[in-house]
Amino acid sequence: MDGSVEVGSRENDKNYVQRRERINFRNDIDAKYGYQIYTESRPKIAWLVNVQSSELIDENNKDIVACVDYYFLEESGERFKICYPYRPYFLLATVGGFEFGVASYLEKKYMEFIKVDIIEKENLDLKNHLSGVKSKYLKLSFPSVSELQRVKKDLMPIIEKNKRRIASENEYKSLLAKHLGNIDTHEIGEAVDKIIEIREYDVPYHMRVSIDNKIFVGLWYTVVGRDENRLPSLKRNYDIIEPAEPVVLAFDIETTKMPLKFPDSDFDQIMMISYMIDGLGYLIINRTVVSADIHNFEYTPKPEYPGEFTVFNEEDEKALLMRFFDHIIVSRPSIIVTYNGDFFDWPFVDARAKHYQLNMREIIGFSKDSQGEYKSDNCLHMDAFRWVQRDSYLPMGSQNLKACTKAKLGYEPVELDPELMVTMAIEKPQILANYSVSDAVATYYLYMKYVHPFIFALCTIIPLGGDDVLRKGSGTLCESLLMVEAFHNNIVFPNKLVDDERKITPDNRVIESETYVGGRVEALESGVFRADIKTRFCIVPEAIEMLKEQVKDTMKFALNVENGIDLDNVVDFEEVCKEVEGQLDKLRETPNLFEYPKVYHLDVGAMYPNIILTNRLQPPAIITEEDCMACVYNTPDAKCKRDMNWVWRGELMPCTRTEYDRIIQQLENESFGKPPVPFHELPKEERMKLEKKRVQDFCRRAYGKNHVTRTETRTTRVCEREHGFFVDTVKAFRDRRYEYKEQLKKAKGELAKTPSDDLNGIRAGQSRVVLYESLQMAHKCILNSFYGYAMRRGSRWFSMEMAGIVCHTGANIIQEARKLVEQIGRPLELDTDGIWCMLPSSLPENITFKLQGLKKDKVTISYAGSMLNALVKDKFTNHQYHVVKPDGDCEIKSENSIFFEVDGPYLAMILPASKEEGKKLKKRYAVFNFDGSLSELKGFELKRRGELNMIKLFQENVFKLFLKGKTLEECYKCVAKEADYWLDVLYSKGVDMSDKQLFDLISENRSMSRKLSEYEGQKSTSITTAKRMAQFLGDEMVRDAGLACKFIISQKPLDAPVAERAIPLAIFQTNRKTQARFLRQWTKDTAITEENVDIRNIIDWAYYIERVGNTMQKIITIPAALQGIPNPIPRLPHPEWLDNIKKEKQFQINQPKITSIFKKIPKPIKDIEVICTGENVDKENEGNCHRKRGRSIVIDNNVQVMENVPTSKKQKTIDERKTILKDGFKEWVGIKIKKSKSYYYTLFNLKNQTN
Repeated sequence: MDGSVEVGSRENDKNYVQRRERINFRNDIDAKYGYQIYTESRPKIAWLVNVQSSELIDENNKDIVACVDYYFLEESGERFKICYPYRPYFLLATVGGFEFGVASYLEKKYMEFIKVDIIEKENLDLKNHLSGVKSKYLKLSFPSVSELQRVKKDLMPIIEKNKRRIASENEYKSLLAKHLGNIDTHEIGEAVDKIIEIREYDVPYHMRVSIDNKIFVGLWYTVVGRDENRLPSLKRNYDIIEPAEPVVLAFDIETTKMPLKFPDSDFDQIMMISYMIDGLGYLIINRTVVSADIHNFEYTPKPEYPGEFTVFNEEDEKALLMRFFDHIIVSRPSIIVTYNGDFFDWPFVDARAKHYQLNMREIIGFSKDSQGEYKSDNCLHMDAFRWVQRDSYLPMGSQNLKACTKAKLGYEPVELDPELMVTMAIEKPQILANYSVSDAVATYYLYMKYVHPFIFALCTIIPLGGDDVLRKGSGTLCESLLMVEAFHNNIVFPNKLVDDERKITPDNRVIESETYVGGRVEALESGVFRADIKTRFCIVPEAIEMLKEQVKDTMKFALNVENGIDLDNVVDFEEVCKEVEGQLDKLRETPNLFEYPKVYHLDVGAMYPNIILTNRLQPPAIITEEDCMACVYNTPDAKCKRDMNWVWRGELMPCTRTEYDRIIQQLENESFGKPPVPFHELPKEERMKLEKKRVQDFCRRAYGKNHVTRTETRTTRVCEREHGFFVDTVKAFRDRRYEYKEQLKKAKGELAKTPSDDLNGIRAGQSRVVLYESLQMAHKCILNSFYGYAMRRGSRWFSMEMAGIVCHTGANIIQEARKLVEQIGRPLELDTDGIWCMLPSSLPENITFKLQGLKKDKVTISYAGSMLNALVKDKFTNHQYHVVKPDGDCEIKSENSIFFEVDGPYLAMILPASKEEGKKLKKRYAVFNFDGSLSELKGFELKRRGELNMIKLFQENVFKLFLKGKTLEECYKCVAKEADYWLDVLYSKGVDMSDKQLFDLISENRSMSRKLSEYEGQKSTSITTAKRMAQFLGDEMVRDAGLACKFIISQKPLDAPVAERAIPLAIFQTNRKTQARFLRQWTKDTAITEENVDIRNIIDWAYYIERVGNTMQKIITIPAALQGIPNPIPRLPHPEWLDNIKKEKQFQINQPKITSIFKKIPKPIKDIEVICTGENVDKENEGNCHRKRGRSIVIDNNVQVMENVPTSKKQKTIDERKTILKDGFKEWVGIKIKKSKSYYYTLFNLKNQTN
């Protein structure tokens, strides 16, 4: 009877019914993709491909409980899923001693579903936690996430209220305890008032389960559907390494569109859908748009990227969509790939399906989620564009599919003007078909070659599915990894940082924002620097002498530490060192060199991670004096306290704190909006907006500015004894990456040895190479994210101080390395983690030692890297590194894992110059290998979106010409020829070009990210273009966001700014009457008629000459002048300031500085017993005092003169400047006594002289 009532009540429970329907729907879609729930006890070996939060109905009591669906693929291709039940939970902290009372209260209130356990966790925020004391927490677990959310919603406001109450009571209770003694200030009250904190409440459920049970996608498992406990069992299988091969479908769509507009899914149609499934191509045609049937064809851009396409010609768009959906269900892909499909392909397909009453979610399981991304529980959606944005290291201008295909796949894709697509569908359908499939081919092979192995390699270490690993930021991935390590070290997760507090400086200024000063980037030289053209070096002999003295120590360090080779295994150590010393002797004897240089990039390998490891830097280790005072290990001789510097930068409000508080008080008395709402009742965002505006208005009136920037060096204490889970995680990653790099090297060697007729062996070898390459790249990605994560707002382990220390230490390392390189070579450019430089070819380069007793018989060491590593060892080794042993004892050792690596030598490096005096162009250079290939190109317009094609084409051609010629003069002449060609085009007004070619060269293309109406009051070339397009194409053209604006700059009106002289290119596609009418209106040139419309008379040629000329000056003429070469392009005169720079450089060459010839004699260090005894001191020998006390010389019987006693005021000792405040009473009294003795001694001598 009771059971039937319970079932009936569930049937009437709307929430229960809806959840049950979702479970059934998910199982139905899973079945379409071949995933049936596995419940048998027979073990299966399978590869985990996907993970999703889900629910299931308990077989015993029909309750709905939370579970995680794990989707598996077997080697045979079969698939199944496991529903893994696990109770979601969060943690509560209470006032000490009230854990049982609060637990009892919660169990009574939520008795029908809650379970409460009292557990102990290590809390790194707890005072004196290193002593072993742990925090007690209530672990509240629930049947499902629904109940968890309900209880969390009830408790959150209570906890916030309790926090505010406790904060307000703390001051009073502290004062009470101070005056009345150590009394118990805990009050007996309601149990709910004792809940003071909630932890781990915001961990996604599927992530929680994967963390707690160490279940990761991309690995093989031995799976049991039901074990002896009637629960699923997943155990890692280490025997299989190579990943499974899931079915992958990559697709791309082509749509109709209105001229000059983006496709609109409300009325535009899909013309073609092209897709590839496991290397086989398919194309679906919409015959209502395409004029003819397309037959099967092949599109194979490269032999390794085959594309055999089967074509389906469908009668209309609905049939096209149904064919596509049916093929998805038949092929059952585990992964569907798009390129920017989250924001174009999927939304368009979804909208067009709805137009025909087709529910895409019900048919194939895909729909838009709360983040606006298209996903399915059963099939991954991998948007390859997300990988390109985050992990490809391609510049912004090279992240579209065409540019990415060229950069990553190495072939030129088919390109087609979007404005011609609809026309080609009618006139040339086969060409459009080729274009359509080219995008699908590029998307498929880009994913298979780069994205797939990379993402699934990350999945093996991060407790998320492929969808999340692809889309989340690197900081989030880093945090999820730290959460895994923290949980298995029994460390409670901190809550995410919420920085709402108003911060005040010691001098009562309100801090608007604060950060740290990052790594330093500096351009030092401009010009062409080639290894085959001699250059001048000014060597500092003392630096060479220092290097010579350190040769043996440097080589010992390089052999022992860098290469792990004992000196006993080195056969010719002494002989090689003497040879190096001889080379340095020759270099010291000829400090002014004119010889061939060697261009190197000396960079620190994984600099920021290794700074973290060397100094044991981690957010929990950033402590204060208060933390130290509470610590059990705080003794006078404790070495765990390491003080490190960093540079803080803050944006301060000019107003004082008093003025700020007065403004806020005034706001509190006001009301806003209609109907009026008191300030304190407004939403938080609205209050902050009003507060900021009112304060800025006051500062502007009272101080004439909105903010003041302040920079200061701060010192922060780092605990070297802190729990090392953060550092250990970084170290494990670094070491694991090194292991994967070794495995990759081994796999490549084995693949090379595989016989050519062993196809299976080759395929397996290639799979291992791709796997290890992806694993080491994935580890590199995470390794470089730890530092940035520590400073990310909203992170769990946040520390601005740690990030600042890392950057400041890195900048100091590079600056110290620069000081050495300046004395033995020429630094060219400073990166955040390295130096581009030229070193003389006579400097020792690669030093080879013969070995015995080892696998290899010799080892080669780069001297340039070793000398810098010796420098880093001396100045940046941490001698306070604590290694905590399992028994709790600490071993203190010296630690340094910061090492320079040598890239190069290179053939050439080209650095541009700025047009402004005193400025350098940072992070812009081109570097070439000795085979003439481009090694690196950074920062040039060639990779910038929206730049003139003429500038891009010029830069594409010009850089390789810097390798021509045998001297600098010849080199610049070759380069100037290319520049003259493009200048001739502009000066001749493109006389030999068609209008279309001219437009391609000088037109600009900008996209408006917002609607035109949202740019009200602003001025730009794009806004002007959009307004003018609306004038002749209609207002509907600018109704939506994303308008593509193509324009040129006209010469007229003569007095108008550039932003108002933009002419849309679309006007030249209209009839001549319309052209003439609007061109007259926009240029205010009444002479324009239908008969004389000529683009060459409209274009502002002077504007384009100046713009292209600026680029040429930066790359060619100004660097040439700075290198002492006459202007190679006379048509582009030098800036006026450049003449002074040229004269100064020439003067420096012809007239060396006196400091390069003579040295300042160091001042002698005087003893505190030196006493001044009058004016009879030999001035010539004043600086050569070698005696502690002057020697008395008898001139006659009555007068004695003290020899070698300095009397100059400049030679006061440091003791004479001591004060009570700075040096203490004892030191101050001591110097006063000495002064008194000196004074009386002088009086005594004067008295004797008088007598």
